[in-house]
Amino acid sequence: MATEMEELVSFLASPSPQITKAAVDIVRGLTGSVEGLQSLANYSNALLPALSRLLTLPKEVSEAAAEALVNLSQNSSLAEAMVQLGLVKTTMDVLYKPECGIAQLLVMLLVNLTQLDAGAASVLQTEDEKVRGLYVMKLVRSFCRTTHESDDDAFEHVGSILVNISKQREGRKLLLDPKRGLLKQIIRQFDSNSTLRKKGVSGTIRNCCFEAENQLQNLLLVSEFLWPALLLPVAGNKIYSELDRSKMPLELGTALSIEREPVNDPEIRIQALEAIYLIILQDAGRRAFWSVNGPRIVQIGYEDEDDPKVMGAYEQLGSLLVHSSSAEEPSSETTE
Repeated sequence: MATEMEELVSFLASPSPQITKAAVDIVRGLTGSVEGLQSLANYSNALLPALSRLLTLPKEVSEAAAEALVNLSQNSSLAEAMVQLGLVKTTMDVLYKPECGIAQLLVMLLVNLTQLDAGAASVLQTEDEKVRGLYVMKLVRSFCRTTHESDDDAFEHVGSILVNISKQREGRKLLLDPKRGLLKQIIRQFDSNSTLRKKGVSGTIRNCCFEAENQLQNLLLVSEFLWPALLLPVAGNKIYSELDRSKMPLELGTALSIEREPVNDPEIRIQALEAIYLIILQDAGRRAFWSVNGPRIVQIGYEDEDDPKVMGAYEQLGSLLVHSSSAEEPSSETTE
């Protein structure tokens, strides 16, 4: 005889829309508690395919199904099962249907799934050479076209997906490919007032900088956007002197000539400093850093910093600069 939970899961496939909606609403409610999640996990073989199919239905049903999947995917075993079920493809297919009304939930589901190596590989489409990178290109395009200033920033969590996929070398390689131009698009989102977007961008840049040894040239190709994204968060709050600014490119000097909003999230500041550290481990990266008056910016930023962890990241960077060859420091004043 079927248990109550088995009956509930079976109702998700009912031909009656009313019964299906009632069942999925109950499932969504259960996923909101630890006890409910544990009970549902025992029936995942039937539950996950049923919820996946409901994503294609109208919003009154698909929204509850998506919320349930987001909650369930916080369990790594269930997330693994979802990836094996092909839920990444299903999610992307539904996300880019014109009538999709649950975009934010679907993006959050992808955030959870890409925390797994297998989920990140599915988003990167590493198994299929013909379409490799297509999902990522779509997500980056959506991330850059939407804005936090709208009431519903459905794609702001894409930044977290980019952080997750850039933890894999295949992901970093894709984002750094100059022919695709994805990194440049992503970095420009650092101007957003959304902390979530900023954190996604800074984390992605930091991860990409682990490729500095082999891909420094591709990083520096976007230096016009890269250095402001890395240096402005750690530049402190002071207005810089004309002498200091004269040794910087226009995009940095102009920003540092006026009062500006501080980057209050210490994690963003740490990620920026770690990214700079990875760049200046390379001789050419160090020279590029000197060329924008980076050491002076870091020095002034350190004077304004009061977070112990961030100060530690400044000190690590400063130590590397001190121990690197002083011959790389420009010996003459840069002309305006």
